[in-house]
Amino acid sequence: MTTLRPEQPAPAYVAGHDLLAGKVVVVTAAAGAGIGAAVVRRALEEGAKAVVFSDTHARRLAEAEAALAEEFGADRVRQAVCDVTDEAQVSALLDLADSVGGVDVMVNNAGLGGTASVLEMTDEQWLKVLDITLTGTFRCVRAAGQRFVASGRRGVIVNNASVIGWRAQEGQAHYAAAKAGVMALTRCAAVDLAPHGIRVNAVSPSLAMHPFLAKVTSDELLAELKQREAFGRAAEPWEVANVMVMLASDYASYMTGEVVAVSSQQA
Repeated sequence: MTTLRPEQPAPAYVAGHDLLAGKVVVVTAAAGAGIGAAVVRRALEEGAKAVVFSDTHARRLAEAEAALAEEFGADRVRQAVCDVTDEAQVSALLDLADSVGGVDVMVNNAGLGGTASVLEMTDEQWLKVLDITLTGTFRCVRAAGQRFVASGRRGVIVNNASVIGWRAQEGQAHYAAAKAGVMALTRCAAVDLAPHGIRVNAVSPSLAMHPFLAKVTSDELLAELKQREAFGRAAEPWEVANVMVMLASDYASYMTGEVVAVSSQQA
């Protein structure tokens, strides 16, 4: 008989402590209500000089910028449409960061999932997930790294991986391969960029609850995924964002090449 895990309540939201004071932070895939949007808010609360955020959805970006500008000040938020499969758009995003002082922290959150058995998965499905989730992260790592080196900044890159990069899940071969690739990219990029004083780390969340996820996932699957977690619940997006901000801050000054699980499912 399976023992159900009691669902532990989420802790209270923690106030900012200026962990990113004076920094320019760039965040991809951040116009919704998930991890990217939570990182934008957290970076602003942690004293970032400016946050430049992107997505592929222009209307949601504009709405998010207007709301954040009203709360935190128009001089601290910028947005741009950016498809991470397009190198020119990635470069333009970092050009926008240059207009407010130049990127100090690059948070690569863009990714695409999907469900399909390897028996039925098409090349198109495979390649689309890999291009956005893995190659898109690579394009952003490369572009930010080049800017850091050119400016002489000891910048920080934080990538969003997933526990699925460590463990098997039905119908997730493309996404799992992409996220495992993000982990390997993180480790190798950290070694390449270390001589320049640049740090590269990643987080590996599992289930971070937000409205879009609830819309596209059945109640039965969500219940099953929650039961895999030690606390019997999904993470709040801001709980993942907290770890990403910590990795971006000077509190993690000696950490590089690490993949930090924000989940009890490391394997």
